[in-house]
Amino acid sequence: MLDGAFRGPVDRAVRPIGRALRRTGLSPDHLTFVGLAVAAASAVAVASGRLVLGLVLVIAAALPDLFDGALAKATQTSSQRGAFLDSTLDRVTDALLLGGIAWYLADYYSGRMALLPFAVSSVASVISYQRAKAESLGLEAKGGLMERAERIVALCLGLLLEAIGVDSALIWILWAMLALITITALQRFVKVWNQAEVAPATRERIDLRRERRIERRTVRADRVARSRTVVQRRMRNERRPR
Repeated sequence: MLDGAFRGPVDRAVRPIGRALRRTGLSPDHLTFVGLAVAAASAVAVASGRLVLGLVLVIAAALPDLFDGALAKATQTSSQRGAFLDSTLDRVTDALLLGGIAWYLADYYSGRMALLPFAVSSVASVISYQRAKAESLGLEAKGGLMERAERIVALCLGLLLEAIGVDSALIWILWAMLALITITALQRFVKVWNQAEVAPATRERIDLRRERRIERRTVRADRVARSRTVVQRRMRNERRPR
């Protein structure tokens, strides 16, 4: 929901940051791995009960994930590998954070409460699978009440309220997340189900859509290769002493 509503303004806001990062020599993959490392640190902080530090690190871990796309556009290095890596490490990041929260709940509440973050993680994985499977069938499954951006915001709110002493705030936030994620999974199921009913995705249609996607990606790859050459020449010219 937030991703669809604010994607355009956010992309425009971070575009100058992407151009600035281009001069550092970093690649989008570098930022992706930095985000993973910070997320692991946030999970350890939360698990040990240092919620304020964990909250700061969660926010810090979200920044590389925000900037890697801007850097990829600025350097004309967007690729299927980068998109696959980013999506995969997003799932790992979510699992680390929810695992840290589970550890915290087991230590400060009860062992049974540790099952709640794992339930959230399990249903969230269904949402990710629905989108991936739908797109492989040539259908679309974006949207819903609680996508990844909403989950991160909700977890930050829960950590903040828990850190300032609001009793069981994190637990109530997790219950609300579980309910909203379940609704999102149902929304996506209905959306894909209705698309498939109106236009059944036969094997021929799927193959045709895949061929068209491959053609478009090939054209984009050619454009990226040409643009990359231009960018590299420009960067070399900028580095030359005047």
